[in-house]
Amino acid sequence: MKLMIASDIHGSSLYCEELLKRYNDEKPDKLLLLGDILYHGPRNDLPRGYNPKSVIAMLNNIKDEIICVRGNCDAEVDQMVLDFPIMADYSILDLDGRIIFATHGHIYNEKNLPPMGKCDILLNGHTHIPKCVSHGDYTYMNPGSVSIPKEGSHHGYMVYEDSRFIWRDLDGNIVSI
Repeated sequence: MKLMIASDIHGSSLYCEELLKRYNDEKPDKLLLLGDILYHGPRNDLPRGYNPKSVIAMLNNIKDEIICVRGNCDAEVDQMVLDFPIMADYSILDLDGRIIFATHGHIYNEKNLPPMGKCDILLNGHTHIPKCVSHGDYTYMNPGSVSIPKEGSHHGYMVYEDSRFIWRDLDGNIVSI
C-alpha cells in the first residue's frame, strides 16, 4: 500500500491545492490527514491563501480516498461540511505488519503515549515540525505542516511505500529531517 500523509492544512486553499497536485503525481492508495483541516486556530496567523470553503470543495472531491483524524482546531461544525469522517481522535493502521497509531498530537504524543507495542509507530502532526525519532520501543514520526511550517521547516508531507517513509516538500523533493 502507498499512503500519502499530511497534517495541518489550516484552511489554506493555496497549500491544499499544492498538496493535491502532489497527491495526483504520487498516486497513493489513500491520503491520511492528521487533523487541523479548515481552521487556523487562535495561536497561528492566517496561512497564505486562507479559504476554508475552497479546501472543503477540494477535499470533498476525493472523500473516498481520505482517512482523517481530528485535530485540536477541528470541530463538529467542520464535520457538517466535510463528506468524510474527521472526528476520531486516532486511527490504527496495519501497514505491512507495522502498527501505526495515527493521531493529531494534542492528546497522544511523545510525552503522552497511547497504548503501543514494541516497534509500533506513533504518527502525529500538531507541532508543524517534521520529525523521526527512534525511542527504542517505538518510533515517533511527524510529517510537519502543509501550510504553516515551524522552526524553519518546509511545507510538506510524507509518503509511505515499500515499507519506507519519505518526507517531501510540496515540490516533491525528498527532504532530510
